[in-house]
Amino acid sequence: MKISKSQRSNIIFVIVIAIIFFTPVKGYIQVFISKAKMVILPPSIDDDGAIVASFDWNLKGINTKDYNFESAKGKVVFVNFWATWCPPCRAEMPSIQKLYDDYGDRIEFVFHTNELESDKVNSFLDKNNYTLPSYNSYNHQPKEFEVSTIPATFVLDKNGMIVIHEVGAVDWNSEKFRKLLDELLE
Repeated sequence: MKISKSQRSNIIFVIVIAIIFFTPVKGYIQVFISKAKMVILPPSIDDDGAIVASFDWNLKGINTKDYNFESAKGKVVFVNFWATWCPPCRAEMPSIQKLYDDYGDRIEFVFHTNELESDKVNSFLDKNNYTLPSYNSYNHQPKEFEVSTIPATFVLDKNGMIVIHEVGAVDWNSEKFRKLLDELLE
């Protein structure tokens, strides 16, 4: 049986689609797309209304000690919801780590994951040399932080106002965002 040129093209197309959707290549493509989006779309400042976050939240430390969110009152806070299996989360993690390295002593960083296997989370963090303080919840997070898509990030000013709520991968180490953090810290 002889295969025509169009049949050969169709077979190659099906194989490429199968490789993309049913192998680890899919994750690499998603990370690549997320990184491309990060370059194009910076985080946006929430100016559609003043939402004050609740601080009634107890967090169980995965690679750090437990944390009572009440202690973040009066501080600039960076809250990120993520998971090890999430390609857009993995795409933005290097920019967050750089930000944490520079601002970790002046800003409260909270990285929340619903993954209950702390060994898996710690292994991921160690493998990538991330020192981001990661947590699970002891109690349900405040309703202001309820998310259905990750990564999701919130930035609070010293008054507890949510000034940024961003869903999707973002370059958090950008000059524009650092300028905003410096203004919030003043």
